[in-house]
Amino acid sequence: MLIYFFIPAVVLGLLLLPIIVALKKRKSGSSVKKAFLANFCAFFGVMAICAALPFGLNAYAENQVNTDTPAAASEEADEDNGGNDGLMYIASALAVGLGAIGGGLAIASAAPAAIGAISEDPKSFSKALIFVALGEACALYGFIVALCMLFV
Repeated sequence: MLIYFFIPAVVLGLLLLPIIVALKKRKSGSSVKKAFLANFCAFFGVMAICAALPFGLNAYAENQVNTDTPAAASEEADEDNGGNDGLMYIASALAVGLGAIGGGLAIASAAPAAIGAISEDPKSFSKALIFVALGEACALYGFIVALCMLFV
């Protein structure tokens, strides 16, 4: 049962790590290289945990099933799914919500800069549009990850 509390706590810690590092860097006014590195590492850490989590929880649930009668055990495993549905819904909600928050923060800083660049040089419209679209991609990636978790 400890696994149901430990893994979400690790994922939440990895998701909060870039925010904490960025806020510290913002206060001190120093380079944001460490904030970017923390964001990069946290992203791949969360992706690795999300990729391994279904396999580990299914194996854990299969070990907990009563194996007295194999037919009853397989039917019970098919019906119950080891209680993974709740974690899957929480994970998909976190993917969409945190992706939307990240995309909103990215657009909030990129869009005014893009508007300023376009007002000075209209030829920079395509470059500015790319930077704004990259911010929107965070929200779309979160949505795609949530759909993959729910329907695959």
